[in-house]
Amino acid sequence: MPEQPTPPAPERLARRVAELTGCSRAQAEQYIEGGWVRVDGMVVETPQFMVAGEHVELDPESRLEPAEPATMLLHKPAGIAFNATPSLVTRATHAEGDVTGIRVLQRHFAHLQPLMPLDDEASGLVVLSQDGRVARRLKEDGAKIEQEFLVEVRGATDPYTLGRLSRGLAYEGRALPPCKVSWQNEVRLRFAIKDVRPGQLRHMCAEVGLDVVAIRRLRIGRIGLNKMPPGEWRYSPVGDRF
Repeated sequence: MPEQPTPPAPERLARRVAELTGCSRAQAEQYIEGGWVRVDGMVVETPQFMVAGEHVELDPESRLEPAEPATMLLHKPAGIAFNATPSLVTRATHAEGDVTGIRVLQRHFAHLQPLMPLDDEASGLVVLSQDGRVARRLKEDGAKIEQEFLVEVRGATDPYTLGRLSRGLAYEGRALPPCKVSWQNEVRLRFAIKDVRPGQLRHMCAEVGLDVVAIRRLRIGRIGLNKMPPGEWRYSPVGDRF
């Protein structure tokens, strides 16, 4: 009976890629973490993944790029808890209109932190990030960044409604700073406002006799929701400023 060949010993994927391509181990890890390596036809992004006899190949269009942390911009649907928004960011909900050119990688969906809180019953723009620099910026300077909201209301108004909304109100024992408020149409108010706390817009409207039907956040600083449908997300390129 012919002797059976000895199966290859398992080894780390990074080592196999380095052997196949002649690159360094560090470069091999960059290729893998960048989603450029397939094992038996499936993309594997973990350098420590163990392989033996599997077919390993490097994408011919591969590029050596650092593994940057991801930041996503999500159109949160109304009724979804703010803290539950990371579960909405998946490959299936990636917006077709994303023009950033950033490649979708599985590692982008881990450890996403929702930033700039939005009421659970509200819809609109939410920032989720793995990037500590983005998280620090929005936590430390968030109160100084202007946000824009569209608020649908019902109730009687008078010539003083906009003036009262824009200045002179208080919330949770604190006098609110002036903000910009205008009518978009007969039932929708547009707020340009800083340092918004949970429930504040609803309270402000109630103070002038208006019931809130719906709230949508359109913009955080320079970053807008644009025409992205509810439930979808797009990337925010590294270095984009809010």
